[in-house]
Amino acid sequence: MDRAQIVNSNFRRRVASEDLPQGAAPLAAVSGDCAVSIYRAQCLSRALDLTSRTMQKNGQGYYTIGSSGHEGMAAVAQALRPSDMAFLHYRDAAFQIARADQVPDQDIVRDMLLSFACSSEDPISGGRHKVLGSKELMIPPQTSTIASHLPKAVGAAYSIGAARRNPPQHRQLPDDALVMCSFGDASANHSTAQGAINTAGWTSVQSVPLPLLLICEDNGIGISTKTPTGWIQASMEHRPGIKYFQANGLDIYETHKVATAAADYVRRKRKPAFLHLRTVRLYGHAGADVPTTYLSKAEVESDEANDPLLHSVRLLRDAGALQPQQALEIYEETCLHVEAVAAEVITRPHLQTAEQIATSLVPPKRACLASPAPSPDARDRAFGSDHRSMENPQPMSRLINWAITDLMLQHSEIVMMGEDIGRKGGVYGVTQKLHQRFGPDRVIDTLLDEQSILGLAIGMGHNGFVPMPEIQFLAYLHNAEDQIRGEAATLSFFSDGQFTNPMVLRIAGLGYQKGFGGHFHNDNSLAVLRDIPGLVIACPSDGAEAAMMLRECVRLAREEQRVVVFVEPIALYSMRDLHSEKDDAWMQFYPPVSKSIPLGDVGVHGDGTDLAIVTYGNGRYLSVQAQADLAAKGIKTRVIDMRWLAPLPAEAILAASKDCRNILIVDECRSTGSQSEALMTLFAENGATAIARHVAGDCFIATGPAYAASLPSKDSIVSAALALVAAD
Repeated sequence: MDRAQIVNSNFRRRVASEDLPQGAAPLAAVSGDCAVSIYRAQCLSRALDLTSRTMQKNGQGYYTIGSSGHEGMAAVAQALRPSDMAFLHYRDAAFQIARADQVPDQDIVRDMLLSFACSSEDPISGGRHKVLGSKELMIPPQTSTIASHLPKAVGAAYSIGAARRNPPQHRQLPDDALVMCSFGDASANHSTAQGAINTAGWTSVQSVPLPLLLICEDNGIGISTKTPTGWIQASMEHRPGIKYFQANGLDIYETHKVATAAADYVRRKRKPAFLHLRTVRLYGHAGADVPTTYLSKAEVESDEANDPLLHSVRLLRDAGALQPQQALEIYEETCLHVEAVAAEVITRPHLQTAEQIATSLVPPKRACLASPAPSPDARDRAFGSDHRSMENPQPMSRLINWAITDLMLQHSEIVMMGEDIGRKGGVYGVTQKLHQRFGPDRVIDTLLDEQSILGLAIGMGHNGFVPMPEIQFLAYLHNAEDQIRGEAATLSFFSDGQFTNPMVLRIAGLGYQKGFGGHFHNDNSLAVLRDIPGLVIACPSDGAEAAMMLRECVRLAREEQRVVVFVEPIALYSMRDLHSEKDDAWMQFYPPVSKSIPLGDVGVHGDGTDLAIVTYGNGRYLSVQAQADLAAKGIKTRVIDMRWLAPLPAEAILAASKDCRNILIVDECRSTGSQSEALMTLFAENGATAIARHVAGDCFIATGPAYAASLPSKDSIVSAALALVAAD
């Protein structure tokens, strides 16, 4: 027999003979009915673990990372409210089961088995992945990325206080809610977890409300690597701003009492707490894992002897709530019930086509109350002396600032967050005066941690806000890219569109900064974003377009619940001139508030048919310069600005270039992984023959006079265009 069957057999035998482990007497704080309810949830969690392994062996199920040993989390669920959002550790089936007992009309057995079977009828993911989660139970689904849910849990907890002060239209959490986030002892060592815990403490010591309950389920091992004895307590007991609680997770009475006390502290004080819950892990990490290959048989059997269900039977007996024979009957009945439901569930349909799988990549649209445009008086108060400047053309940075101001005036649910965006006004001054105009609740100066910035945004998006986080430089996104790839962009997909975290992520990026920072401030790679399904990527090239595209980005997030990345070319922030010094030809007037540029709408500049230059960002600026030189040589050119890098506006690009004899792709990103690869494919698949690309080299960017040596320039674009036309 495998270890799961050994534990199952041992439980039946030991309960029947009342050979139960020793332990503390049951605390009187838990009623008999509540304790029995917790035990039933534990039995169901165990029965589901056993059945999932049988289904997997028979090719009828696809998930065997079980919750056995962690069933004490059922007592935690009973200590919380169903309205408390819960971001769960993947071993927390018992928590979800116990919470289902608190909400009417739940069929938790069938729901979880449908998930094991990856049926398209699975109520949380629609058969896309085995995840714990439920909209009715306020449990967003959690991916397998280690500890990546902690930053958004911090953000969701912060959002509760923010929503008290500024209630968003699509608010999800009540004023007295808290956010629970659970994870394993191994995950606690991950930099993402440490950053989130640090952010929680950093926020708390400033007396900012943060009703967050962190629960570390400490079973002493991460797959095969042991956690040093006492490590979690030593590293977490004295964290500033976070109150430490601990409990024996094998004792449902103690766990319920301590979890209740921790939740009461968080709810009353609006401060974070850390509950250290000692557990055991049974069966190994997952179905294919054999724990005796890295643990001694004595160690494995020691954990099995501490089976939490055996402890629960003893405690229930000693409390007079349930006799062992009754407990065994509940266990047997539960196992039979699960097996019977599984026999029906394995016949249910599965996803069949790529189209079915992709249905939930894009979140569903939601009804939004109309937000009236800001009144003239409101705009006068907000803009102040800037109103007079609107009579004249301005550089991109100022027009972005004005667009954000108008958007925040119109939509009170927009909240900004990032390093230095408040009092300083941003590294490049783009967010100047916004802190004074809207206050620290809506323009949040964060600590220096990109993961926490994005986690704050994701969490606030969960509670109805439209976050607008800022990452100072594109290269710094890589410190936190999984918060977009593994969390924000996957939430709708793994929840079948039931949970969303809309946002507009602003990133200052790309190259051409003269002599400043080298690669770390001139990062010309968007590849990490381009291949994330469902993500919208916008990249403006002049100030008026930036303002109008940003309005569309906010609409996409607010009304369509999209995750949008708005890449702002740093080198164009303050660009004034185009062809000659002081010609001011690249500055633009601030467009009327009612004007926007729809997703997928490309820009066309010129009507020449000899050559189409397809480009974006800085590439458009340089291509327009080259356009004049080419015209002087008799080559009639049009410049097609993509604007929207993802999803690729393929039809619009093809339509804009269809009557041109030659097509040159100018891409400031690197040869490998750049937009040019997709564009070359697009044109080749649609019959284009006279096509070439001119791109940056596969190299990092240098500091100093050579800042643009590896990038396209006006002259190199002209040369590439002449060579293409000559070949034609």
